[in-house]
Amino acid sequence: MRDFLPEDVRRREHVIGIIKRVYERYGFEPLETPAVENIETLLGKYGEEGNQLIFKILKRGEHEATGQADLALRYDLTVPLARVVAQHQSKLPRLFKRYQIQPVWRADRPARGRFREFYQCDVDSLGSTSPAVEAELCAAMSDALTELGFNDFVIRINHRELLTSILTNAGVGAHQHGDALVALDKLDKIGPEGVDTELANRGIEEQARNALLQVFLPPTSSDRVAAFVGGNAAGERALANVQAVMDLAAHTSAAGKLKFDPSLARGLSYYTGAIMEINVADLAGSLGGGGRYDNLVGMFLGQNIPACGFSLGLERILVVMTERNMFPPTLATAPADVMIATFDAAGAGAAVRLAARWRAAGLRVLVYPDAEKIGKQIKYADSRGIPFVALLGENEIRDDTVTVKHLAAQSQDTYTQSDAGAKIVEALKQRG
Repeated sequence: MRDFLPEDVRRREHVIGIIKRVYERYGFEPLETPAVENIETLLGKYGEEGNQLIFKILKRGEHEATGQADLALRYDLTVPLARVVAQHQSKLPRLFKRYQIQPVWRADRPARGRFREFYQCDVDSLGSTSPAVEAELCAAMSDALTELGFNDFVIRINHRELLTSILTNAGVGAHQHGDALVALDKLDKIGPEGVDTELANRGIEEQARNALLQVFLPPTSSDRVAAFVGGNAAGERALANVQAVMDLAAHTSAAGKLKFDPSLARGLSYYTGAIMEINVADLAGSLGGGGRYDNLVGMFLGQNIPACGFSLGLERILVVMTERNMFPPTLATAPADVMIATFDAAGAGAAVRLAARWRAAGLRVLVYPDAEKIGKQIKYADSRGIPFVALLGENEIRDDTVTVKHLAAQSQDTYTQSDAGAKIVEALKQRG
């Protein structure tokens, strides 16, 4: 969990602003949920490993000594969404599209791009089983990353029922499917040998391990997978669903970005259909991921509502963009457009009045509060990147004028106070 200094916050707001605008272009509506959920809302939704990473909140007051927990910090934004839909179903449209950009918490081991508190930027569509839902989600992800400046990302896609069929045909017992998926989900991180070792440690027989790795080792192809699951009706339906999503996505900005990857597992246990993940070359983990979870709302509502979602990981996006120097040079780093210097206490009223006039005109104005040497005040403005300094001395106040110093150009001009604001705005536009 980290502190964010002003430059960090500006970069975060820049990325969030772009992602939010893209989500709204696709018809998604905003939603927010509390940081804290009842612990039973979260437990059992993320698999064995996920349960261990939930930040639990101990009971308070007279129950504190029991060491029991009744609340928890939210682990993701999807389970809270499912609770909201179940709780407020009568107030929501049958086809509900929402976006949510809020922090989540996981008791994980920190690493590059991995933190205990981090933001997720989610979009979810509820109410339809059409593959067009997945295709549009992939397109929204593609638009957001492209507008942020990424051009080398890949959206990997697979299907949980296809994975189940592959595991069954490979000879993995149904009771071992969860263990096998957790291991296979690490193929891109620890490689085939690492996955083989982890499968063995989880009790998967050698024959089944060999069969799985033969399917998943690159180069993979839909033909090889189709041959392996041939005769398994669920597997064939799942493969056809993946193809339908890819065919529809070919008409969107995700065209050429979507790649079928039968080894993609995603560890969350609530996925029921297509699953997706976004990768770039220089990041071991993913920039985002998601999938279809048609049964999750039913855990709270008693009836299933089809649902599919995708999430971008803000922290990892920021890590890669910072390392690649992807932020625009025009991204504001100065706290103000202009600083009004203070000559003496008698001129404070005039400075505050002028600042109010300029702020009303849309300028960001900092009034230097202390009557220090003018050179020291100008040096402060320069060190903060503030491009203009306004000098409002006794003569300027008397004549209703102001002298504006352009620090980069090392020039200054005197204007009437009524004209000065427009002159500064014009100069800022010329600076780009």
